[in-house]
Amino acid sequence: MSTSALAADKISIIVGGYEKQIYLPAKLAEGLGYFQAEGLNVELLNEASGVDAENEMLAGAVQGVVGFYDHCVDLQTKGKFVESVVQFSQAPGEVELVSSRYPNVASMADLRGKNLGVTGLGSSTNFLTQFLMVKSGVPLGEFSNLPVGAGTTFIAAMQQDKIQAGMTTEPTISRMLKSGEARVLIDLRTLEKTKQALGGPYPAASLYMATDWVEKNKPTVQKLANAFVKTLKFISTHSAAEIADKMPKDFVAADRDGYIKALADGKGMFTSDGVMPTGGPETVLSVLSSFSKNVKGKTVDLQKTYTTEFVKNAK
Repeated sequence: MSTSALAADKISIIVGGYEKQIYLPAKLAEGLGYFQAEGLNVELLNEASGVDAENEMLAGAVQGVVGFYDHCVDLQTKGKFVESVVQFSQAPGEVELVSSRYPNVASMADLRGKNLGVTGLGSSTNFLTQFLMVKSGVPLGEFSNLPVGAGTTFIAAMQQDKIQAGMTTEPTISRMLKSGEARVLIDLRTLEKTKQALGGPYPAASLYMATDWVEKNKPTVQKLANAFVKTLKFISTHSAAEIADKMPKDFVAADRDGYIKALADGKGMFTSDGVMPTGGPETVLSVLSSFSKNVKGKTVDLQKTYTTEFVKNAK
């Protein structure tokens, strides 16, 4: 056995905020012991923003990212080939929250001239915010995207009026709705609402990896796919309360009932088999092409942005 094969079983995966419910399959697979069952030693690293996670992978510091699939499309326009190996979700699981100080804001168009919170510049929350604003007739220069992370940093930014609205995920959404400090303007937590807002399914949370690494390490990638497909099956066949029981205690402790309710409402965003939803890559390309100078007018080979080889073999 070559040294690379030995080393391959120790895998580092960086997660764009592993306490976020959209990325729940990462910690759940660990909690269920599915990585171990496949003979993998997986180290999950936490990073608040998906764009920083992507950079860590491109630098070779980690082998994979649990983040949004749209990075695979965006990176190809920069000559970098990465692919979604397991597609966790078919909807972003995000919402645009508006501070309760601004009761007159009824649509994205009303956010012209405002500061809008995103996890990081170049992140998927940044992409989606830009799309929704441009679609509402507000050009890119007429609002600001402020990188504020998620959780407590996002909440503080809204409390201090540094941002007037922002895109975030559970459990941050529930915390802000419960306190009455914000309300939902655009909801991308379900497939139906996502289709209305974005024009189709929007494959979001995924395990993506550099294509050349995948090609050289197929047995290891297959083991990862096996673990994650089992995890997605667990999510689709268990209640939110049963899933919460398998998560790290500190993810749930602050408001167990709120966590479970948010998960019960949102777990329909997850795929049950890790397969890329039909039409999903096309929706992502159309969203990115509408505002991104990187993507507009570029030829993207969508077939090279994801693979279903491993998830199909995992069944």
